[in-house]
Amino acid sequence: MNITGHTVEILEDPFGLLTGTRYEYFLNIEVDEEDELFTEKGLLLKVLFLVNGDERRILQSYFIEQESEKVLDFELEDDEVAQVKSYCEENLPAEDETDEDTN
Repeated sequence: MNITGHTVEILEDPFGLLTGTRYEYFLNIEVDEEDELFTEKGLLLKVLFLVNGDERRILQSYFIEQESEKVLDFELEDDEVAQVKSYCEENLPAEDETDEDTN
């Protein structure tokens, strides 16, 4: 699995009920044609990522077929979880940068 770019937004908590800051990432994913995740319609991984002090973790993730926006019934493998967590940590937006888009 190769992450080729992303978009990220800070999710607002209008009532102040949640601790930490939550980010919504859409990761552009490339996989080999032999991989069961492969689709010619493009592949995204939606990730809800929490930063709460020193705690940084994936709250939720799911694969989406980009062209149809269909959710695919696959989960991240352990090594992919580590890869995605590291990517999200390395690409946290600065406080004044929301709606970041990189490709």
